[in-house]
Amino acid sequence: MDVEKIRRDFPLLHREANGHPLVYLDSAATSQKPQSVIDAEARYYEEANANVRRGVYALSVEATDAYEAARERVAGFLGAKDPNEVVFVRGTTEGLNLVANTLGQHRLQRGDRVVTTVMEHHSNIVPWHQLRESKGIHVDFVDIDATGGLRLDQLDEFLRARPKVVTVAHVSNVLGTVNPVREIADRAHAAGALVVVDAAQSAPHRRLDVQALGADFLAFSGHKTLGPMGIGALWARGELLDELPPYMGGGEMIREVHTDRISYCDPPAKFEAGTPNVGGAIGLATALEYLEAVGWDSLAAHERTLQERGLRAIRDRGDGRLRLIGPPDPADRESVISFTVDGVHPHDVASLLDADGICVRAGHHCAQPLMERLGVPALTRASPYLYNTVAEIDALFAGLDRVLKLFERGAKSPARGGATTAS
Repeated sequence: MDVEKIRRDFPLLHREANGHPLVYLDSAATSQKPQSVIDAEARYYEEANANVRRGVYALSVEATDAYEAARERVAGFLGAKDPNEVVFVRGTTEGLNLVANTLGQHRLQRGDRVVTTVMEHHSNIVPWHQLRESKGIHVDFVDIDATGGLRLDQLDEFLRARPKVVTVAHVSNVLGTVNPVREIADRAHAAGALVVVDAAQSAPHRRLDVQALGADFLAFSGHKTLGPMGIGALWARGELLDELPPYMGGGEMIREVHTDRISYCDPPAKFEAGTPNVGGAIGLATALEYLEAVGWDSLAAHERTLQERGLRAIRDRGDGRLRLIGPPDPADRESVISFTVDGVHPHDVASLLDADGICVRAGHHCAQPLMERLGVPALTRASPYLYNTVAEIDALFAGLDRVLKLFERGAKSPARGGATTAS
């Protein structure tokens, strides 16, 4: 994979940060966008901007055709049997909320159980907690083992209670753990549960196949997958979309509205109330085309190289000052490297790296149950992607060495002059 050629496609990567070349290592939060995606979205607004579905004039038909072509592209990426199984949403968060809320209306009753995990992003915890508060369901959390893998023995214990839903991240946004979704789905289905998959962190790195995963629902975000912000997709089995009630009401999702009755459109329109993000959908389709042109195998090999470089750099600093969080084997994880720096709060680490133009994420990463499980207030996370280089990984760890030296000097100084860290 020609990384330098790829980097030329991403205009933002050419800027400086604090007088240094920008080193962007926060793609798990949001990816940068290639020029082709920026151009595709702009071209829609410049050349084809019209509302979709109901217009009979040529421009509206053209916009509708482009929007539905984007749905077909997403369906192909997911291995969906039918493009109508793909609902455009604002992102993974909206997709998961749609699932939780419609299941809450239609299937879940007081006392029913939902199983999730301690490694979930808040977007796959909060909607279920809200059902716990409003409907009295129970939410069980599968724990992790010492290396950041899910405790499937505990999952089996929870499945004996016959939960209605099992919901799990394909890839942890903190640990990088790749969960065995198919194995989980088979066990969950045998217990009579529906399976909901958060693919926000897997979609950017691998071609998804909802049939092979055994999912009933799967959501991902465009903005982590080289696409625009404000667009994503929810896939669900067609019979479930037929069965579930609408998530929101308004224009475009109704067949008829009268003072005494209402009827709804067939999916996916039933779940796409209001004017959709047509430009975003077109941008997302272009982003998936870009990733497919790069090649999923080439992308995986490049990311494995970056990840191995980062994990080796932590191991080489074998004095315990840097501690990797998550599976130690690159084969068990995706392109996320979370770590602690001994004696330094993650926010301090991120701020000092930012002074060198290096962008990493620090905080609880919208995963507070996991932080509590790990016994840390926060972590620093670097998340390289296809446009990052080995030299940038080296720059990260050179920056971390400077952070360590700075705090070593501070620790040896008198208390009034020493650096301070949060605990």
